[in-house]
Amino acid sequence: MPPADVPEEVLTTPLTDLLVRNAAEDRPAFTCRVFPGPVDHTLTWPQVLARVRGVARELRRHTEPGDRVAIVARQDLGYVVGFLGTLYAGLVAVPLSVPAGRTHRARLESALADATPSVILTSKDFLDSLASRPEVLLAVDDIASDDSEPPAAVAMTDPAYLQYTSGSTSRPAGAVISHRALVASCWQTTDCYRADASTPLAGWVPFFHDMGLVLLIGTPVFLGARSVFFTPMEFVRDPLRWIRLLADHPGAVTAAPNFAFDLAAEAAVDIEDVDLSHVNSVLNGSEPVRVATVEAFDRAFARFGLPRAAHKPCYGLAEATVFVASAGDEGPTVTAFDHETLVSSGRPYGQRVRIVDKEIWVSGLNVADGYWGRPDRGDAFTADGWLRTGDLGFLHDGQLYVTGRLKDLIIVDGRNHHPQDIEATIEAAHPAVRAGRVAAFAVRDARGEGVAAVVGAADHGDSVATAVRRAVSAGHDLPLRGLWLVRPGAVPRTSSGKVSRAAARDRWWGENGRHD
Repeated sequence: MPPADVPEEVLTTPLTDLLVRNAAEDRPAFTCRVFPGPVDHTLTWPQVLARVRGVARELRRHTEPGDRVAIVARQDLGYVVGFLGTLYAGLVAVPLSVPAGRTHRARLESALADATPSVILTSKDFLDSLASRPEVLLAVDDIASDDSEPPAAVAMTDPAYLQYTSGSTSRPAGAVISHRALVASCWQTTDCYRADASTPLAGWVPFFHDMGLVLLIGTPVFLGARSVFFTPMEFVRDPLRWIRLLADHPGAVTAAPNFAFDLAAEAAVDIEDVDLSHVNSVLNGSEPVRVATVEAFDRAFARFGLPRAAHKPCYGLAEATVFVASAGDEGPTVTAFDHETLVSSGRPYGQRVRIVDKEIWVSGLNVADGYWGRPDRGDAFTADGWLRTGDLGFLHDGQLYVTGRLKDLIIVDGRNHHPQDIEATIEAAHPAVRAGRVAAFAVRDARGEGVAAVVGAADHGDSVATAVRRAVSAGHDLPLRGLWLVRPGAVPRTSSGKVSRAAARDRWWGENGRHD
């Protein structure tokens, strides 16, 4: 699968003009699957356009050109029309999560303070929880449809939305995604996986995350294809709902972080007979792809016909509107190197990638135009058009291998340690430790730089702690400066579901006064 350049004709039409074109045909557009049941609620393309026009009409009553509009809504059809309605009005969308839980609320408040929206589009049942906000509040549920509101005339270089980063290593920042970058990313996705108007885009990844937004909202509009989705919480309650969704929609393209593949594989013993032989692509990205995960997922679902080649490890980030590299028809490539075995993230697609001092740099039309409110574009964006991703990796035989985060790197006595290597050692140390529920991070005290870990485990006994400490000492020649055994759900995660090492360090190392 060689890299490809985005065709010029793709880059001249904003997504909202494509929405108007799609509405010429009375076909299903977006389906929200609701549990228990399940019950599918569907909007056709004409219905989507009518509701989008209604949202745009209301927004224009409360905004000026260039204003930001935050979408703080339930993951349902209202979120879809809220986001598209903001673009249709020519305003800058800010897709965010609902105010649920301490971590999500803190992230929401940080993003709202940074973006300074004029309006918040929300679901009717969240109006009370947002009532103290100074912005105009509009419930998408209550906005009537419209059959005549025209789309705004936008330049392809105008900002379409602000994609707030997950905050796994620092405070969230709003990557400025232009209309051009959005359609370029949609094209990369569709061309790479040979998707067309007949290809279902299916999944549960949140709309406020770049993967969910582009795959489940942007790409369906770009193609005129159908999107079928449900909420992340329903996936957590039953990971097999994701698998059944793929079986219900042959030819689907879907995506999820690596931890979701682990959860689905663990639950596979309870699945009924389903046919997965027609799945197009199951993209595995957003966090490091583990060899053990690839093998476990393949073993769990091969008996239902899922082709191994359908499992496609990939790599992207918010500042690249999500897409950078992906496996192709060959499926996962697992390569043994001198010190470790790694899963390739595939080949760069529709852009250039280079490695500078072990850091991955990206250049392409899908790259963001800096961070909101930072005229200097921030340290991540170079003057000659390259994005410094902050991720470590290398190219081998034309394929990209991602090894970790630059800011997460642990340096002890001049030796580099990748936290995911230490986390893998801890996960294998004792059966009580839950996979994907470990955060290892750098700490500093009177002895200098060291490493500590927060471990989600079913058993908090001394035997577990002893096994973990011995494993890290033997495998990495490192003593643990701090070790906290917690319930698996207590290990903090980012908005995309990745373990947040920064939050774990702040909460446990900080709360325990370990800064002496």
